[in-house]
Amino acid sequence: MEENQKRYYRNLLSSKDRVAFRVAVQETDLYVQALKPLENITRELILTHRGYIEKYIKKHPEFLDTLNPWRLHGPAPTIICDMVSAGQKAGVGPMAAVAGAIAEHVGVDLLKYTDEVVVENGGDIFLKTDDPVNMGIFAGTSPLSMRMGLCIKSKEKPVAVCTSSGTVGHSLSLGKADAVCVVSDSGSLADAAATSIGNRLKSKDHIASAIDFGKEIDGVNGIVVIVGEAVGMWGDLEVVPLNLP
Repeated sequence: MEENQKRYYRNLLSSKDRVAFRVAVQETDLYVQALKPLENITRELILTHRGYIEKYIKKHPEFLDTLNPWRLHGPAPTIICDMVSAGQKAGVGPMAAVAGAIAEHVGVDLLKYTDEVVVENGGDIFLKTDDPVNMGIFAGTSPLSMRMGLCIKSKEKPVAVCTSSGTVGHSLSLGKADAVCVVSDSGSLADAAATSIGNRLKSKDHIASAIDFGKEIDGVNGIVVIVGEAVGMWGDLEVVPLNLP
């Protein structure tokens, strides 16, 4: 997303009960909500998990650029294993899962310091909150952009919501969807699945077949696809209208 679009999206996640802050380390730019300010801890966690990925890439340079599922040879850090597993399930390269993986792993670690947390990483979100959270779906120039959202309930267990687009932002997508939003228990899987589903969307005529593909990915709980004025949905979702100016 462009920076002003990203900040606008982040403002919609605001909560009067949680402290909001931003922590950026190199390409990783996290917006976090927690019950207390945890900027320094968040920065250390970003450095830790980025470090695992960077060291693995230094040892296996092709990990960074491959568009095909990766096979592990020997032990690897948990975040790498999660990215590899997600890529294998969704049929994409492991780096398709990186933003969701970092959001999730930082978020899980932050739960040692706060009972509630929201971590957003470039539109990929991990959350564990007592109250339901309404999330708008940003879909570029689509007339449905930020007019509909998802009500996410994560009191019982954390939830990941990741979005891919072929028309917005700099992430690699082979498709033309304005937004593909995937809900899962896993941030890595939600991110990889959103990318893989998005790759199959060349026009609104492909919405049904792309969703049919996505719902067969083990671990995907819900899907929203937006192409122009057309929308398709599947799964355990609570869709809410957004009345924005």
